[in-house]
Amino acid sequence: MPIPEDVTGDEIDKDVRQELQSLPKGLAEDVAKNLVMVARLIDEDPEGAYGYSKVALRLASRVAAVREAAGFAAYANQKYSEALAEFRAARRMTGNVELWPVMADCERGLGRPEKALDMAGAPEVHKLDKAGQVEMRLVAAGARRDMGQLDAAIVTLQSPELASNSVQPWTARLRYAYADALLAAGRENEAREWFAKAVESDKDGSTDASDRLAELDGVEFVDAFAEDEADEADEADEVEPDGEAAEKVVEDVDEVEEDVEDGDLKD
Repeated sequence: MPIPEDVTGDEIDKDVRQELQSLPKGLAEDVAKNLVMVARLIDEDPEGAYGYSKVALRLASRVAAVREAAGFAAYANQKYSEALAEFRAARRMTGNVELWPVMADCERGLGRPEKALDMAGAPEVHKLDKAGQVEMRLVAAGARRDMGQLDAAIVTLQSPELASNSVQPWTARLRYAYADALLAAGRENEAREWFAKAVESDKDGSTDASDRLAELDGVEFVDAFAEDEADEADEADEVEPDGEAAEKVVEDVDEVEEDVEDGDLKD
């Protein structure tokens, strides 16, 4: 697949670059460039990212970072079985548990929320850092909702991290998930409160909490550009006759000219 000229491969994380040192230099550079493209496209063009991940995988399937990148690309394309296989391979290579939450979420994607809940209670969770534990809590709450256990999902999300006033990278998503669970359970007033808190902590727009809050408040957004285009179209309709009307005008003019020539009309 084509690699833009501005991609050198040096953009990758230093830990990944170190992993690639086991490869011949030229091959390592090619793999690095493809990994850069995966990272660059995975949010806006997941299909494109998936294509580059497959190239990297073909070139260096024995590198854990490549298997992990392939897993996230497959996950972004909802290819959960493939993603789970890649994450498992990466975990076997490194022994790390940081992929445990996303592996559990793959189980949800495969329609196995019970398995995701089993993973949420596994010893591996205690080895996760704080961000990983919060992510695992989000996955477990999602699994509860998959099973129709709304109250249990709400309880799962209730935690010191949710109650804390400090804003962490996971705060907005945690508050948003809690608000969404409350709304699903019919607790609209509480949901509104937590959507508002999610908005306060969502500095980079990682959620649509502001839209959800506005929806609860009955605010309706109007596309100004679309409205202007509609007004212009209405004005054009008023000024310019349609095809049939124009043809009728031409016919009327012709008749008048014929009457003038025949002397049927006075000056």
